[in-house]
Amino acid sequence: MARSKEFDTTLVLHKAMEVFGHYGYEGASLQNLLDGLGIARQSLYDTYGTKRDLFLLAVKHYASEKMTAVISYLERPGSVKESIAEIFREIVTVLKDESRCKECFILLSAIDQVPHDTEIADFFRDDMARLEEAFYTALVRAQEQGELGHREKNLRALAQYLNHARYALTQAAKLTTNPEVLDHILTVTLSTLD
Repeated sequence: MARSKEFDTTLVLHKAMEVFGHYGYEGASLQNLLDGLGIARQSLYDTYGTKRDLFLLAVKHYASEKMTAVISYLERPGSVKESIAEIFREIVTVLKDESRCKECFILLSAIDQVPHDTEIADFFRDDMARLEEAFYTALVRAQEQGELGHREKNLRALAQYLNHARYALTQAAKLTTNPEVLDHILTVTLSTLD
């Protein structure tokens, strides 16, 4: 009879995000993973497979959670500009929180793997396309609601910019210890909607 798992697999994925976010994919050793996840080596292999399998599961879990959250904000009724502002304010809040930001840094590790791993590259391409389309659809609605002012905007380019700005904030948080930098990036990013 197979033993039931004695750990929460979703919680372990969140811990994996932190480990990979801290050490990067290449830098995360098996011992780092075992220590960070709090599970035995055999449980790691039995449940998640290889280090790469665990990394891919963690990246997909992270990206899926974030995509769902962003799309739910963008699809809410009411002001699109306010929904977009809330998305970016929440990102900055998380990135300023020492414990919560660790998971976010898995994105940097994953992007680093894009040139070497077609599965990760394909995943990011699909993820980026879906989020760009969600931003674009929301911006069209904002324009129809009169929220984007009178001047003509290239909504597709703006959607691409907003989507990439989400990733840029994570990069900036990794590179600076000054939280004001994130506030400044937030202010400039939101000014593109004026």
